[in-house]
Amino acid sequence: MTNPILYILLGLFAGALSGLIGIGGGIIIVPALIFIFGFTQHQAQGTTLALMVPPIGLLAAWAYYTQGHVDITVAAWVCAGFLIGGYFGAKVATAMPNMVLQKVFGGALLLISLKMLFTN
Repeated sequence: MTNPILYILLGLFAGALSGLIGIGGGIIIVPALIFIFGFTQHQAQGTTLALMVPPIGLLAAWAYYTQGHVDITVAAWVCAGFLIGGYFGAKVATAMPNMVLQKVFGGALLLISLKMLFTN
């Protein structure tokens, strides 16, 4: 196992970006676990999903909530869908070969980034 301090630093970096621009697990932690720490795609995704179990975004969400930038009703509905969708998505992902899953992940990031870059 790598030095826990490095994992804490990764968490601090991802947490800061999450609070700043709303990204973290999928875009920062998964690639870092793969390219810096040598995890497989499955290990990186599973580990990132496991760290979402506790309320890691609670303080960041509270900062946004106190400024009036959180719609609790929408968050609850998305959370309900995420709970169910996450289970079924994980069942599909764990059945995929690592290389296929890595390509699906990369493709999703590419499409999202292109949409963000080229939308007014």
